[in-house]
Amino acid sequence: MMHKRITLIIALVVISSLLLAACATPTEAPAPVEPAATEAPAAEEPAATEAPAATEAPAAEGQQLEVFSWWTGGGEAAGLEAMIAIWQEKYPDIEFVNAAVAGGAGSNAKAVLATRLAAGDPPDSWQGHAGQELIGAYVSAGQLEPLDDLYAANGWYDVFPETLIPLLSQDGHPYSVPVNIHRANVLWYNPKVLTEKGVAATTDFASFLTALETLKAAGMESPLSLGEAWTEVHLFETVLLSTVGPEMYTALWLGEADWADAKVTEAINNVKKLMEYVNTDYATLSWQDASKLVADGDAAFNIMGDWADGYFSGTVEGGNLGLTPLTDYAWMPVPGTQGVYQFLSDSFVLPVGAKNRDAAIKWLELCGSKEGQDAFNPVKGSIAARKDSDKTLYGVYLQSAMEDWAKDVVVGSLAHGVVANPSWATQITTDWGAFVIDFNTETFQAALVASCAEFGPCGK
Repeated sequence: MMHKRITLIIALVVISSLLLAACATPTEAPAPVEPAATEAPAAEEPAATEAPAATEAPAAEGQQLEVFSWWTGGGEAAGLEAMIAIWQEKYPDIEFVNAAVAGGAGSNAKAVLATRLAAGDPPDSWQGHAGQELIGAYVSAGQLEPLDDLYAANGWYDVFPETLIPLLSQDGHPYSVPVNIHRANVLWYNPKVLTEKGVAATTDFASFLTALETLKAAGMESPLSLGEAWTEVHLFETVLLSTVGPEMYTALWLGEADWADAKVTEAINNVKKLMEYVNTDYATLSWQDASKLVADGDAAFNIMGDWADGYFSGTVEGGNLGLTPLTDYAWMPVPGTQGVYQFLSDSFVLPVGAKNRDAAIKWLELCGSKEGQDAFNPVKGSIAARKDSDKTLYGVYLQSAMEDWAKDVVVGSLAHGVVANPSWATQITTDWGAFVIDFNTETFQAALVASCAEFGPCGK
């Protein structure tokens, strides 16, 4: 934000300058942020209850922190509440404004955020997916401050995985603080249903198709559950990974492999085969609805990220299902992706022009701390981005995810912002929507080739 001293007699010029400044985007990255002073360790973490919008006592004028996200329900909201509780204990004089926006798996929140940024009114910090969702949109527009000094002061270069930091960075400068790691390529299943039907969970894609056919022949109308548009793209990306393998999968997003390749054709045909076994009402269901079909025994399988674990095992009072892991539900990597961890990461940023910049820096330090991550992730249904997380705080599934994260090949998610910039990802979603109308493999593949050329790195 420009701050110029202009004489009072040119007031109209002042107003005009301020309006232009609010809409402008800097062409050069701001100087690396200085870390906030180290705070005393928080006392024992209070239990998370309802998401507070503010501290109980009124904060001093100007002492406020506005945090923007789309975490409004289930384990996501509970995780945020746990960090808010720590914040209120550490900083009782700084009002926490929970500016979460519900709906559309984050699309509603992103629309509101875009409006605010266009008006020069950014929140003090906001949630975004690590990778091209942030780099290709906000960093490229000059809307975020680099966090080099904050990383150095807090030792994050050492405690965050080497594979993760480059995805948070542009030209060697980190721009966000990851609060978690999620896995996208998880096949959730109902073990009771499989036992009753005499079907085993399989590790290869061909056997998976056979299992689905067996279940359908036994009278299960929809052995594989599916939900709304973004979950369909999520299904596609995992099948693409399963078919082409991690090396080619990564190369496709870097423009180093050809989207016209026969292996991509095979992947499209594979996902087309899976669509024969999904519920016909998938376009009207949320991901929770699709997961519940598995829990209720109306479907046997669901491909979804590991936030589903929080929904399956979380408390009924919190809007979850309260199921017992390995008894009521179980999991495995999507068939054909064993040894590969298709990841996404939620992270927080420091916008250029944040009204409460010092408070925002304190928030980022909390997000990146062991205390904050170990409070947030066990209830969110994710693992900590930090390598020194306390494993004993996490449930059965998340402990297994920690083990896989430490040893598996890591690739990024399409549906959750890692591998493709927003324009490219949006175009693929549009192309997928056309594909499910007629399931024309040739047309869809040609669209993938064209979208990489127009929005991605192909041919550049």
